Amino acid sequence: MKTRMTELFGIQYPIMCGGMFTLAVPKLCAAISEAGALGNLTAAMYPTADDLRNAIREVRKLTSKPFCVNVTMLPAMRISDEHYENWFRVVAEEGVAGMEIGGKPLDKLGNGQWIKILHDAGVKLMHKVGAVKHGKHAEESGYDAVIAAGVEEGGHPLNENVTSMVLTQKMAETLNIPVISTGGCCTGRALAASLCLGGEGIMFASRFICTPECDVHDNVRQELIRRQENETVLYGNAIGLQGRALLNDTMREVLKIEAEPGGTMEEKLMRVLPLIAGTHGPTIWREGNLNIGSINVGQSIGLIHKVMPVRELIQEIVQEAEKQVAKAGRAILPAPVKAAAKKPSPKKTRAGAGRKRKAKAKTKNKPKARKAKTASRRKRK
Repeated sequence: MKTRMTELFGIQYPIMCGGMFTLAVPKLCAAISEAGALGNLTAAMYPTADDLRNAIREVRKLTSKPFCVNVTMLPAMRISDEHYENWFRVVAEEGVAGMEIGGKPLDKLGNGQWIKILHDAGVKLMHKVGAVKHGKHAEESGYDAVIAAGVEEGGHPLNENVTSMVLTQKMAETLNIPVISTGGCCTGRALAASLCLGGEGIMFASRFICTPECDVHDNVRQELIRRQENETVLYGNAIGLQGRALLNDTMREVLKIEAEPGGTMEEKLMRVLPLIAGTHGPTIWREGNLNIGSINVGQSIGLIHKVMPVRELIQEIVQEAEKQVAKAGRAILPAPVKAAAKKPSPKKTRAGAGRKRKAKAKTKNKPKARKAKTASRRKRK
């Protein structure tokens, strides 16, 4: 497959993995890139610049193909600008193929120098946004692509709550840089839809959890397969940070706190943060307890039906997309038109009609002529 996304990163298929805290590690990242898509390494897992550098180099031991690094700059993450700048410096020095950036625009960090520094190092920049106005800003700032993040996505969708189907179209008709769809996009049908809507490819994360290459307890995979698309919830509006997560006991408690009358945003934030903090990661992912913490998966869990190796998953998506695009093409092609019979010229038509009338007259006159001859013979006798 060939789109502006594949050409931008030098990958085989217009598919990429989104950032996944504690899960988007070198093993999974490399497996995705080896399968022809764009793997993703999440910087937030690495407390120091050297830790991130070592992870990047570990990916390169496993694959020679392009991959990207995710950095999400949200106030609630309580990470300093200096920490972010250390990550960007390492990515530039290591010459990683691309970056998926969420939250604060990169031109707002420091003196706005990081876009130029990363571009000079050959790093392609994508900004994940949930509104067209943010997409415009990304394009004007020098980003190479935008990721149109619909409200269906897990993690932290923008609270304007626009779906990926509408957002992809609006972005594509407004921007000149490539648009990548995310939010409910983990199948071949979704890839075909993105291409038909003006997008250049898709990004997803939740579906990659149900692969053997993702290091989680099997309870996690089986629970995500069991759950349906209506079993995630939006939370966090009362604390100024909307999120989408799997419905469980923790999320019910979070929603209860948010719904309580009174209390400031800061007070509620202090009560909610311990419930959704990443410290629950080991209990969730390693022990398989999905009834605790914030499990930031999207509505696409309703489209996960089995555990599949990464390479098989990518191939299934690509083949299904090709099938759906071909089907759509057949649906809009006009039906074959039968060749119309040639009409004779008016002159030939008149001549032909005249000959037919003469022949008909002769036929009618023949019986009369025979009767006249018979009568004449009788008289002579």
